[in-house]
Amino acid sequence: MGKTVAAITTSLDGYYAGPDDGPGRGLGIGGERLHYWVFGGPWTYAAGPEGSATGADKDMLDAWMSSLGAVIGGRATYEAAGRWGDTNPWGVPFFILTHRLDEQRSAAPAMSFVGSLDEALARARQAAGERDVQIMGGGDVIRQALAAGQVDELYVTVAPLVLGGKRLFDGFDQTLELQQVHAVQAGFATHLHYRVKS
Repeated sequence: MGKTVAAITTSLDGYYAGPDDGPGRGLGIGGERLHYWVFGGPWTYAAGPEGSATGADKDMLDAWMSSLGAVIGGRATYEAAGRWGDTNPWGVPFFILTHRLDEQRSAAPAMSFVGSLDEALARARQAAGERDVQIMGGGDVIRQALAAGQVDELYVTVAPLVLGGKRLFDGFDQTLELQQVHAVQAGFATHLHYRVKS
């Protein structure tokens, strides 16, 4: 069985989304700067991203994608991203965690709504087989998985900005001991890789 990996990009002050995130402004006001590294440079919500990752940023993204077997994310992130245009951007089974299953519209192929983290993990691990399950945002989904002891590795990509908005560890009241695996300074971000110690 592969690993269960949580991955998120934050600002230097720990925010993974700017204020007023939602459809048309998925990462919040000013939040597109969090993902300059993904798209190879500056972009705006108005124009949309056009480029792709380069250099060490690309190497990091390619490494994640090469081991990816399934993805778990939150409904708020799914909605804020405009449902990714009703397509699955990862090309692997994607499980969207929601408390309101009866209110969900049909998802794109290989995307499913699930009602609990336990169900999402079980289905994602079965779908991924020997490959990794990646838990992405929102922060609440990652906090739940960490609190439940269900994360083997944590990737935090730190963008060089101070943002405000939604902070990754707000409300997390447990001690989390991490072992640093490696760190990579890239053009638009610093990529930190940790093993979660049990």
